[in-house]
Amino acid sequence: MIVKMKFINISGPRGDIDRVTDLYLSRYEIQLESALSELKTVDNLRPFVEINPYREVLNKAIEFVGYLPNADDVTPDTSLGLDDMFELVRKANEDYQNLQEKKEKLKKKIEELRAKQQIIAPFRPMDCDLHRVLQYHYITYRFGRIAVEFYHKMQKYLMDDLGAIFVEGERDESFVYGAYFVSPAEAQKVDAVFRSLHFERIELKDEFEGTPSYAYQSLEREIARINLEIQDLDKEAGEMLSDRAPQLVAARNRLEELSNNFDVRKLAARMEDNKEDYYILCGWMAEDDVEKFLKEIEDDDKVFVVVEDDHDAYFGEPPTKLENPKLFKPFEMFVQMYGLPAHNEIDPTVFVGLTYSFIFGVMFGDVGQGLLLLIGGALIYHFKKAPLAGIIASAGVFSTIFGFLFGSIFGFEDVIPALWIRPIDHMTTLPFLGRLNTVFIVAVGFGMLLIMVAMVLHIINAIRSKDVGGAWFDANGVAGLVFYAAVVAVLVLFFTGNPLPGGILFAVMFGVPLLLILFKEPLTRIIQKRADKMEESKAMFLVQGFFEMFETLLSYFSNTISFIRIGAFAVSHAAIMEVVLQLAGAESGSPNWLGVIFGNLFVCGFEGLIVGIQVLRLEYYELFSRYYKGSGRAFDPYTKKKTNKK
Repeated sequence: MIVKMKFINISGPRGDIDRVTDLYLSRYEIQLESALSELKTVDNLRPFVEINPYREVLNKAIEFVGYLPNADDVTPDTSLGLDDMFELVRKANEDYQNLQEKKEKLKKKIEELRAKQQIIAPFRPMDCDLHRVLQYHYITYRFGRIAVEFYHKMQKYLMDDLGAIFVEGERDESFVYGAYFVSPAEAQKVDAVFRSLHFERIELKDEFEGTPSYAYQSLEREIARINLEIQDLDKEAGEMLSDRAPQLVAARNRLEELSNNFDVRKLAARMEDNKEDYYILCGWMAEDDVEKFLKEIEDDDKVFVVVEDDHDAYFGEPPTKLENPKLFKPFEMFVQMYGLPAHNEIDPTVFVGLTYSFIFGVMFGDVGQGLLLLIGGALIYHFKKAPLAGIIASAGVFSTIFGFLFGSIFGFEDVIPALWIRPIDHMTTLPFLGRLNTVFIVAVGFGMLLIMVAMVLHIINAIRSKDVGGAWFDANGVAGLVFYAAVVAVLVLFFTGNPLPGGILFAVMFGVPLLLILFKEPLTRIIQKRADKMEESKAMFLVQGFFEMFETLLSYFSNTISFIRIGAFAVSHAAIMEVVLQLAGAESGSPNWLGVIFGNLFVCGFEGLIVGIQVLRLEYYELFSRYYKGSGRAFDPYTKKKTNKK
């Protein structure tokens, strides 16, 4: 069902807006609209231009609560006042920032140590004391790298004549790292040769002790020690926040409320009247909540509320809020997937819930598999509140019922008697058509009934929206219903062997409704006493009307025949289970029970999915298309809290 909405205006002294929002509105569901755009009958409206004073502190509180490992399990400390919350967050931020600054300094130190490691890492194979080498006065040294191809040339052609020693370190695919040593007298010549070989010097500072490998390991140990200090700082920050967890969670929750309440100003308007400054809020609220709200503010002389009943006083249509019994609540998901009903439409949730579950049960009739769907869906819905699981559980109920009617349990059809028929082999003889499967005939008849119900729902929706043409002359209106009901009546008379109506009655039953449908537009204009004329010529109107009439008749036929799929899936389900049992060796009297179990699980999952999609297709294309538009907009309250119902 659709909850009836009321449009209300709330006003009062400008400085009182926070009190009203926090004391009243935060405990109700109200969809606020922009007062500046909605209140077209009010002059001299201005926007609020104020910065939210809670936003920055709230962001910090959210950040700190996010660091808590078990924030959802913390019991908030509700004893704090607003000033205490601000001070709490400020002090926590100060302590946290101090720890973070220490942590950043340590991280920067690690980066410096990593940079030193990268410098000496290529020289680790060299067995020399770096400090002593860097203090040499009578031997010239150069650390660096040389490309592999030049290194081979140097070794082959130059090394014997250079008078220098090259000590190799690490090498990779491109370079050989190391150092060459030469006497100061030969240094200039050797440097020139190495420059010609594109030797790249690497400067080492005198800050290392021992060999390059030892120095590298010393740096690694220092990095590990600093990482332990960082872990200690993280632990200290975590303990600091954990000690204040109840207060931080309470501050987060309360500041979030206050921030959201303050943001109401974005949708509010200001109005000055005789030097008095007022706020104005407007929006949609459920009729029951409006009555409670009005009763609650009876003695509050600072709050003024006006309930608007005149549509000209506001823009737009009321939002849609669905409220259905718990049994049908999951089926709201299918309605929302198609589109929410407008405020003057029928909520199809109950109709969808009944027809979807019933049709699914016919197409998937099996006691055992139905119970599996029922139990599995009910458990998931109970613990996870997933709407689809609730739908599966409801469908499982009807699958179980039709399993008894069809005499099928886990595919076995010789265990329990069929209370009605067995779909796979029960036949019925009809005049002109011959022998047909009974479930096909019942499925088409059931489809005709549903189509007529959909037409009735269309008529109700058209009357609610004051659509005269849609109610009386539409293909799904009274004219269409009379025509389709006449066709159904004639078919029933023919197939049951009863005499058909005379020709004149035929002409009235079929001709008059079709003519009314054909001349829907001019008849509507006459009834509404509209002076506008048809845009196209009479000839074009008749040609267009002829093709539209042909399309209408075709849609009646195709929509009706589409319901054969109900019987087809009922038969195919029984046939598939026969195959599963044959593969499991059930005919021999000693079936492979593992095969029976897995076969049933596969059919229950795979075929159940296909059947579910096919039933949804029937709902959307054969039924919704006849009576439902789904043009409503969702009710979106700025807060989800509601007044406690007594």
